[in-house]
Amino acid sequence: MFKNTEMPENLVAGRNPVTELLRSDRATDKILMLKDAGGSLNKIAAMARERGIPIKEVTREKLDFLCPGINHQGVAAYAAAAQYAELEDIYAKAGDEPLFVVIADGIEDPHNLGAIIRTAYAAGAHGIIIPKRHGVGLTPTVMKSSAGAAEHLLVARVANLASTVEELKKRNVWVYSADMDGQPWCSVDYSGAAALIVGSEGEGVSRLLKDKSDVTVSLPMENGFDSLNASVAAGIVLYEIMRQRKGIKAK
Repeated sequence: MFKNTEMPENLVAGRNPVTELLRSDRATDKILMLKDAGGSLNKIAAMARERGIPIKEVTREKLDFLCPGINHQGVAAYAAAAQYAELEDIYAKAGDEPLFVVIADGIEDPHNLGAIIRTAYAAGAHGIIIPKRHGVGLTPTVMKSSAGAAEHLLVARVANLASTVEELKKRNVWVYSADMDGQPWCSVDYSGAAALIVGSEGEGVSRLLKDKSDVTVSLPMENGFDSLNASVAAGIVLYEIMRQRKGIKAK
């Protein structure tokens, strides 16, 4: 059997360390906890729920694998590599400019999320919105893959992407989904406040978010391919949005 020999650098293990992490101001992505462990783990679970931190029940074998040689006592936590922003921070960042944000819908690959953050920052986005569940957070790999952009671009983590999309629309933000069955990406008017939804690597944009979007945009495919890497697709659309916002004319 393959054995893990190195503990993830952002993983905190043990009841007291996890408790102190939750008492601190440091952002926490999720808690891993043995099912029906009881005892002091109930207190940790209550603290996590109070802060809106997801709890995932795992087996002892899983914790043993993630925490080699560590007495994890049935609990571990992934601490974020950076602090998250609030949606209000992103609105404030935009100021008098039309809002420009990216919504990452269930991106699981940290390299993809890092690359999307990097491109969004370069394209002038005011922030990126990710879900608390069903997606990677600000891990060390994401931070490294962003080539420093994650230190500057505001990243907000929300409990419900669908509700967030509805809030954005109430603020007169036009919502675009990048998916395979939409209008050609370069034929769409992106002027004004814009939010681009980029879907997960395997499933794409969820049906609920696509239904809530104002426009679905797509990229033409040749040679039998039906999709691009999420970060590549995001980059193409993001730069078209930037081109139109800056008034750069295409030939």
